[in-house]
Amino acid sequence: MIDYMNEYKTKLRTPEQAVQVVKDGDWVDYTSNVCFPTLLDAALAKRRDELWDVKVRGNLIFGPIQVVECDDTREHFCYNSWHCSAYERKLCDKDLCNYIPMIFRNNTVYYRQFLTVNVAMMAVPPMDKHGYFNMSCAVGVGRGILDKADIVILEINENLPVVCGGFDEAIHISEVDYVVEGHHDPLPQFPIAPATPEDIAIADLILPEIPNGATLQLGIGGMPNVLGARLAQSDLKDLGMHTELCSDAYYELFKAGKLTNKCNTIHRGKGATGIVFGSQDLYDWIDHNVGVMGAPLEYINAPEVIGQLDNMISINNCIAVDLYGQVCAESAGLRQISGTGGQLDYLTGAAMSRGGKAFIAMTSSFVDKKGQRHSRILPHFGGDIVTDPRSQAYYIVTEYGMVNLAGRSSWERAEMLISVAHPDFREELIAAAQAQRIWHRSNKR
Repeated sequence: MIDYMNEYKTKLRTPEQAVQVVKDGDWVDYTSNVCFPTLLDAALAKRRDELWDVKVRGNLIFGPIQVVECDDTREHFCYNSWHCSAYERKLCDKDLCNYIPMIFRNNTVYYRQFLTVNVAMMAVPPMDKHGYFNMSCAVGVGRGILDKADIVILEINENLPVVCGGFDEAIHISEVDYVVEGHHDPLPQFPIAPATPEDIAIADLILPEIPNGATLQLGIGGMPNVLGARLAQSDLKDLGMHTELCSDAYYELFKAGKLTNKCNTIHRGKGATGIVFGSQDLYDWIDHNVGVMGAPLEYINAPEVIGQLDNMISINNCIAVDLYGQVCAESAGLRQISGTGGQLDYLTGAAMSRGGKAFIAMTSSFVDKKGQRHSRILPHFGGDIVTDPRSQAYYIVTEYGMVNLAGRSSWERAEMLISVAHPDFREELIAAAQAQRIWHRSNKR
């Protein structure tokens, strides 16, 4: 067998040595989530005073990002995110991050066809005996970004799990320019948050709509995770996983004996994902697990692939819905909260699935920092970013009920959505619907 360790040693550098390849004006990529290269980022930040206008891309990075923290002028480093974590959202609030609009299935396509990557930096597990580095928790985007890079630098993070792949889950040492090593703290932890009464009410409305053998996509956010925990306590069986994000909800389903993937109509016996982050228990479960298949998001999130899965159930959060059925899942007014992600991909794909259903879940209202209650169902958007067009709105669920907007006229939609709005806001929503000419005279008040 060929000994790839010799080639590895010739490419081994300190982080400080490796980042010397970055030049003024370069585009640098940090890939995604827990594969963020902390050592390389810290070393690059030390070069602040000698570099100008270096543009950096990331995605769901939980911070801190040293090149951002060291340069509040953005003259040296300009950071941009494909999908904002809570940390990146705060950077946007401080004008230290810009969002890059996209739907996740197109992410690597954009790199391949349109974007420049001068230097890609990514954290990966240690090299295997065949000379391969696994894409780990960023398998959905990692390979596509590294393929486009002029220079590839890998940072060995001994804590990262190995995610078994379908394809494009690894890169060979022969394709890598430099490798760095060093100590890393444990991976960030994201256990399931305790369920609120509203979460439980919403989950209990959706549960009867899920059949045995369904394949699940549970989006990013608290509600999908809570639903996964409720599913684990249900009588359902032989559920499957096909999702852009594998979170602790799936681990809970597996522990309860619910997640078998036996009815998966594409990859029988395997759950499919593109991104992984959660608790240490989740990372341990994913590690070298042949029952989980990692693949690029251009495949995982492709509607034509999702549509081949019978009984595909997609469940996602949103921030607000207007009376026309438009869904905002990424901004509060003009304030960037997260991103489009894969929500629209799964709305489209689930509608193509035999027996498929797509649910958008939200609490009917929220209370701001001043103690004032606001409705999440709005008369119309006025600056909020539309994530899902009204033509692709299906099931909308709040703690007050569930409605299906598919095939419904504008006045029917208004009536349905007001019926699941918080009671405190229903009268003013009716008045708004009348003013907007989407309130039928025969509607009951």
